[in-house]
Amino acid sequence: GCSSTASDSGAASAVKADAPASNAIPGRCDAGLGQFAVGKPASIDLLSQVRTRTGSQDARILGPDDMVTLEYRSERVNVNTDASGKVTRINCG
Repeated sequence: GCSSTASDSGAASAVKADAPASNAIPGRCDAGLGQFAVGKPASIDLLSQVRTRTGSQDARILGPDDMVTLEYRSERVNVNTDASGKVTRINCG
């Protein structure tokens, strides 16, 4: 049969496994709390209010023709606007 020796080194690696993320992470975006802005004209002041209310660390205004990065960032809120600058959607990313 196979011969192997028991060692404690395997047990130590299991302890280093990352714990699952908590649902209550500070700075994580909650887009539902930013829905008050839909239909309003986008502005720096409104962007700041949305960022604060959604608990996000970062915020940006996105127009219909703006080029955006594709990486998802759970701590960022997006304020999407139509061509006239009116807010059409609030989402995280």
